[in-house]
Amino acid sequence: MVISSRNVAGNLIKPPAVEPGDTVGIVASAAAIERGHLERGIGVLGGLGFKVKVSERALARDGILAGTDLERATELAAFFADPDVKAIFGARGGYGTGRLLPLLDFAAIARTPKAFIGFSDSTFLLNALISRSSIVCFHGPMVAMDFARGLTARSLDHMRLLLSGEITEFTLEAREVIRPGVAEGELIGGCLSVVTAMLATPYLPTFDGRILFLEDTGEKAYRIDRMLVQLKQAGIFDRVAGVVFGAFRPPEGSEFEARLTAAFVAEQTSNLRCPVLSGIEAGHGTENLTLPFGVRAIVDGRNSRLIVTEAAVTKGN
Repeated sequence: MVISSRNVAGNLIKPPAVEPGDTVGIVASAAAIERGHLERGIGVLGGLGFKVKVSERALARDGILAGTDLERATELAAFFADPDVKAIFGARGGYGTGRLLPLLDFAAIARTPKAFIGFSDSTFLLNALISRSSIVCFHGPMVAMDFARGLTARSLDHMRLLLSGEITEFTLEAREVIRPGVAEGELIGGCLSVVTAMLATPYLPTFDGRILFLEDTGEKAYRIDRMLVQLKQAGIFDRVAGVVFGAFRPPEGSEFEARLTAAFVAEQTSNLRCPVLSGIEAGHGTENLTLPFGVRAIVDGRNSRLIVTEAAVTKGN
């Protein structure tokens, strides 16, 4: 593998649209996966009209991981370079994607841009693709997780239309306005614990003037508060144009933890100068509607909604 630390200059690259009949790849960049979960997810992708190419090492194991770091990085790079693969889906999250970042040549990835779809631990890669390869990417469901467990028809259709370029604008309703106001910027972010873990690394994108989306799962309320405090003290919240929260699914579904988390989220963001919304259907514990990262969006704190305002892919290439 070629190690590269060079930033790719220029505007964000929109990957080519993905149509039914195209081949999509599945790569396991993080935790080991179960064959049954993978096969169920493959069936869903096939039902959407895609041909599916699975990493040869998707079912590999190295401790808790889906193969060694070098094996997983090599497979991921190969799928980006493969001209037959039009998009790449993460197999699952868990842990391990962050270990791959120093092994990837992000300049080479930028030369063969394609849609990458994942969330949770894949937040490492989503943000690195923006900061190092300048590629629009997609915070959305993964094959051996969400697809295997079952997604709503709305979620599947939304993802398909977004990747094909059939929708260029859409609106997601939020449950709560924490701070009113209206702001516009490029959408970035992902899993709160991963975004926090990326602080002070060379793979974190700039937050200046952007809309920061955050969500998480299984974290106790005090840990959510601690991570929000870290973002706040690091000056991140002072730099963004707006903040949008998805769900924070509490450990074991605890209602007490859910209420305490909501209180901490409100406390840590209530005095910001930008609009803050909470409760859109993206990420863990929701319909997990796909969000394109790197495209323009509006946080509308008057009408409690997030509006994505531009296409995330290019058509006709």
